[in-house]
Amino acid sequence: MGSALRYAAAVAAVAAGWGPLRAASESRGFKIGACEWSLQKAGPEALDVAREIGLDGIQANMGSAANRMWLRQPEMQQAYLEKARRHGIEIASLALGELNNVPLKSDPRAAVWLMDAMDVARALGVRVILVAQFYKGELKDDKAGVDRTVEILREIAPRAERMGVILGLENYLSAAENLDILERVGSPAVQVYYDVGNSTDKGYDIYAELRALKGRLCELHFKDAGFLLGKGRVDFKRVREAVDEIGYRGWIQIEAAAPNGLVPDYRSNLAFLRPLFPKAA
Repeated sequence: MGSALRYAAAVAAVAAGWGPLRAASESRGFKIGACEWSLQKAGPEALDVAREIGLDGIQANMGSAANRMWLRQPEMQQAYLEKARRHGIEIASLALGELNNVPLKSDPRAAVWLMDAMDVARALGVRVILVAQFYKGELKDDKAGVDRTVEILREIAPRAERMGVILGLENYLSAAENLDILERVGSPAVQVYYDVGNSTDKGYDIYAELRALKGRLCELHFKDAGFLLGKGRVDFKRVREAVDEIGYRGWIQIEAAAPNGLVPDYRSNLAFLRPLFPKAA
């Protein structure tokens, strides 16, 4: 079987593994959540803050080296799920933020955690796993680090395909640099987790980059340096136009600054975003 046919078969496998969830994503508009760390709580208590703000859900964090990736524990998974049900909000996706300190490109623990995260994602009923690549995990201008990352992802991606989960790469690379990694890995289970604020910081044309990532973008982070959303550099109307062109519908996670206080500022961010990114779009 040629590489194109293998890729097409893998796409079908991923779609089949999460068929109902994928269909729901394509038939709805946007859901707006926030990152657990942005809500200034670690663990299920982040869901309390999300409910107070009025968010649709959260992006849960797998844990840290210090707590031994506590979301691997069934009792912790259950605590998240029970609180989400009680509040009527969702766990949207899972993040491996600790990979910023324990890099996938160089520390064997990271690959183990990423494999474990696939099981956690299934237990929580989420599809997207954010693979963080900042700080010690920085890939910009690190050819050896990129090459090693590609090798690891080639080994891990087939399991992600079988489990119907998406590994979303978030880093300071351009869309073109990320797409090169995706092409080299050759799996639909490896996509880009795009942050409009990070990419603006690096001077990229985010509106063109979003269009370039059609079919390869799994979820979005919204922030804009120290600004409230809509008050800074990012033109979110143009972001909406770009995501419309590529057909993206799904989760947006707020990861923004809160100079006036977390709850009031996140309520303001949500009030700004909701008319632009409605639930039925």
